[in-house]
Amino acid sequence: MTEEFDAFDALMHRRHSCRGFRPDPVPRDVVERIVRAASRVPTWCNAQPWQVIVTDGAETDRFRDVIHAAASSQAAQPDLDWPKQYLGVYQDRRRTCGLQLYDAVGVTRGDRVASGKQMMENYRLFGAPHVAIVTSEADLGTYGVMDCGGFVAAFTVAAEAVGVASIAQAAVAAFAPTVRAHFGIPDNRLILCAISFGYEDTSHPANGFRTARADMDEVIDWR
Repeated sequence: MTEEFDAFDALMHRRHSCRGFRPDPVPRDVVERIVRAASRVPTWCNAQPWQVIVTDGAETDRFRDVIHAAASSQAAQPDLDWPKQYLGVYQDRRRTCGLQLYDAVGVTRGDRVASGKQMMENYRLFGAPHVAIVTSEADLGTYGVMDCGGFVAAFTVAAEAVGVASIAQAAVAAFAPTVRAHFGIPDNRLILCAISFGYEDTSHPANGFRTARADMDEVIDWR
């Protein structure tokens, strides 16, 4: 049991949000292994509400062009409400993550042109050869979304276990009408997020930092 936990813990520490990918495709059987493993997460009433559209090759490039054009010219219209605000420790963590990224890629504080350009890399999928669009059944509401959150987390860890890097992106879901029209997603499916994935470009400066995690006394309230 200790060996299994140690292996899992090592995976969790190694996994990170990749923001620079090599163009090499991931074999389809490897993608299926990742999705199959991620699909073992628990769900309310075993609903398993996620469905995943996975692009490959030219299809990824077509979607990359479409979503980048939408982000360049349209207002965001996500299916899910954005957070109302980030306050206190949540604001601190968000700001620290952003500053780490900008420092890694050489964006100086206050350079809005450079920071805007880096932000738009979300809509180039950070150069990933694949993107997975994760949707949930709208009638399942919040609990369906929660279930899919578990799937997304498990997907990223399962991917790491087979040497595949990934990043979950709410930014892509911000343009839900564009995503829905491009892939023909029906109205009863909520567009939750994208997961860009592939093999990490370890030389890319955006992959040169790691975010911290809260201490246990910030997480656990022992009673």
